[in-house]
Amino acid sequence: MAGPASNKGCPEIKEEVKKKIEVAAQKIYFATGSAKLLATSNASLNEISKILLEDQDLKLDISGHTDNTGKADKNQVLSESRAKSVYDYLLKKGVDEARLRSTGLGQDQPIADNKTAAGRSKNRRVEMQLHYD
Repeated sequence: MAGPASNKGCPEIKEEVKKKIEVAAQKIYFATGSAKLLATSNASLNEISKILLEDQDLKLDISGHTDNTGKADKNQVLSESRAKSVYDYLLKKGVDEARLRSTGLGQDQPIADNKTAAGRSKNRRVEMQLHYD
């Protein structure tokens, strides 16, 4: 399945698919200070696995992030564990491990101010990037 040269020969991922993944990723929740997925995350994770199972060529990078509460080295491990929890969930749903990559990025890439509870909440997240290569 070849795509345009502007995308290095890889097919373009439809914007609606990217948006579904982005919205679903925003609805993944963990127990406080833990990598345990909360049941409220299941619908979003099931949507992500459905998208991946429908297009066997799609690959997904999963990045875990934390706020800056606590020690940086512990946050790094927590972010890795959270990304891995999502990875493991998708494996159980039938997505091939060769199509998934999980990475923990710790507290170093905040998207909001860590000085407020709302900001810290936004920084505790999992981001997902679809690709074909």
